[in-house]
Amino acid sequence: MRDLKRAYKGKSILVTGGVGSIGSEIVRTLLKYDPKVVRVLDINESGLFDIEQEIKSEKFRPFIGDIRDKERLRRALEDIDIIFHAAALKHVPLCEYNPFEAAKTNVFGTQNVVEASIENYVEKFIIISTDKAVSPINVMGATKLLAERLTISANLYKGKRKTAFSCVRFGNVLDTRGSVIPLFRKQIKNGGPITITDPNMTRFIMSISRAVELVLNAAEMAIGGEIFIFKMPALRIGDLATVMVNELAPEYGYAPDEINIKISGRRPGEKLHEGLMTEDEAENAYEDENMFVLMPQRSLGINDSLPYEFSDKFKRASRMDYTSHDEDVKLLNKDEIRKLIQSSIDKSNQF
Repeated sequence: MRDLKRAYKGKSILVTGGVGSIGSEIVRTLLKYDPKVVRVLDINESGLFDIEQEIKSEKFRPFIGDIRDKERLRRALEDIDIIFHAAALKHVPLCEYNPFEAAKTNVFGTQNVVEASIENYVEKFIIISTDKAVSPINVMGATKLLAERLTISANLYKGKRKTAFSCVRFGNVLDTRGSVIPLFRKQIKNGGPITITDPNMTRFIMSISRAVELVLNAAEMAIGGEIFIFKMPALRIGDLATVMVNELAPEYGYAPDEINIKISGRRPGEKLHEGLMTEDEAENAYEDENMFVLMPQRSLGINDSLPYEFSDKFKRASRMDYTSHDEDVKLLNKDEIRKLIQSSIDKSNQF
């Protein structure tokens, strides 16, 4: 882990989608490191108001705007050193039924942010990506894959401009807005049933605080062209549902056996298992205990050395791919799921 205060002290930073679960936690964490300013660009007016009231910092600047609006982006990016691009349409079924809107935000919106970053001589551009971008079978994943490729290729497109473009990629983050945990909690509160698509479905999982810690460390490391992939444990959705019923049903006045679990079947565009790295990508991958770093082929030298001052901490990755049902991926048992959730979710949510 790097010296983050040194990395972000005195910096001017923009977070797109900064009202969302990941974006807002990036904002809160950055403000601990004494930046010059943290701007938040989001189309959610109410969300911007709420986070401004919560943070109450002179270094916080709310910008109402859409990443589809390039003129607004140009103004938001004036004098910015680092941008964390978290704005996206992320819900798989909604993107399946609204594919053109997904493309407008996730693809053309990202292009707008990339071009505005180049024009404003931003130092670093970090896009927040997802395991859905790996071998995608749905619209959301395909648009996020293209957003990744636009970001990495911007290192060639920028010419002599200085901006370093990199990606971070991870799986599901606990208790984020619209994720399965808030849904299960609401269903339990209402007396059930809990609806799950497939009890054997596996997903990578980590806490919001851990995800943001790794995002900020990856950004500090980035020199341009990398995809940072965080090592994550996985869980079965059926095990998660069982743990939540056992823990939460008594809080809402029910016995656990009163809450039924209903199998609804997979939704449009859903995979049974997710991947974070393909076999082809693994050929250019390095790793330490926390993450993989995918280097673009053009950056590999004759000696296959990683171009970092701390390259002695990384080694060539030995694995051929990285999926949530691999035998050597840590699959959490029910006790581990219970501990992870209890340590990650605000106690005000009764968990």
